[in-house]
Amino acid sequence: MAVSPSPASSTIAPAHLLVVDDDIEIVQILSRYFGSHGFRVSTAGDGVHMRHVIDSEAVDIVMLDIGLPGEDGFSLTRNLRKHWHGPVIIVSGRGESVDRVVGLELGADDYVTKPFDLRELLARVRSVLRRASPAPSDDTGRWSFDGCVLDPQSYTLCGPQDEPIRLTSGEFALLRVFVEHANQVLTRDQLMTHIHGHDAGPFDRSIDVQIGRLRRKIEPDPANPQRIKSIRGTGYLFSSTVRRI
Repeated sequence: MAVSPSPASSTIAPAHLLVVDDDIEIVQILSRYFGSHGFRVSTAGDGVHMRHVIDSEAVDIVMLDIGLPGEDGFSLTRNLRKHWHGPVIIVSGRGESVDRVVGLELGADDYVTKPFDLRELLARVRSVLRRASPAPSDDTGRWSFDGCVLDPQSYTLCGPQDEPIRLTSGEFALLRVFVEHANQVLTRDQLMTHIHGHDAGPFDRSIDVQIGRLRRKIEPDPANPQRIKSIRGTGYLFSSTVRRI
């Protein structure tokens, strides 16, 4: 699979959604619904066809099922994270918490279970696309912490040696919330509201999963985190000194 650049929103071209599912009825429903809301929709029934579309066209977001013929959705998510930089939403009938955690650990930006509400799914897709392609802003400031530089305009994070640290759209959004609220304790609900626009459900641990992934990328010792600290019974604290530059 060819490496593609991070997708960018356009005020002219509609967002291109690739639906990867072997259930023809679901594919037709999603194609009609998202098409009626201004999306360009392509479809694929398996990983082979998914790669063909991504290699031949600019895709803004991939929505895929887990139970696919041949290579399953978990394997495809892992592969996308290695070779493609756009956002991924898993939409699956497997609603067990372990499946959700695995999907998020592999790099999915969101995980939605079937049966789904189309309006909620549309809202989640739009939310993920906003995170992946933030709107232009007059604020060109960057944040610096512990030698790292977070740039919301170029959507990049560089380490102390100016090395690029690749983040998913969800990880980038989470880190941005932390640097904007450095040295403040944030609950899971507050983090979910900042990132997704809604509170966490009673069994929603997606924030914990994303924080685990983010720690592995920005902590010198992820097993003993010093930047993103857990506050028992409350939430999380970003303890680094943050400067605007």
